Amino acid sequence: MLPMVLKAFGGLLIAFGAIWAFQGLGLLNWPAGSIMFAQREWAFYGALTATTGAFALWGASRVGRTPD
Repeated sequence: MLPMVLKAFGGLLIAFGAIWAFQGLGLLNWPAGSIMFAQREWAFYGALTATTGAFALWGASRVGRTPD
């Protein structure tokens, strides 16, 4: 159960982080009039969020494994 929850959470973090990063870099102007558009701090927050999601996915693959 925990690995499935971590995978879902990690996937959502990666998706939202990518959207925030692309908006912060000025590459994604969606939704129109977003306050995040071309704001560098949002690119940083997005990258940090996506990295956290990647670590959650990595942790999900390690939960319940026996040490080698």
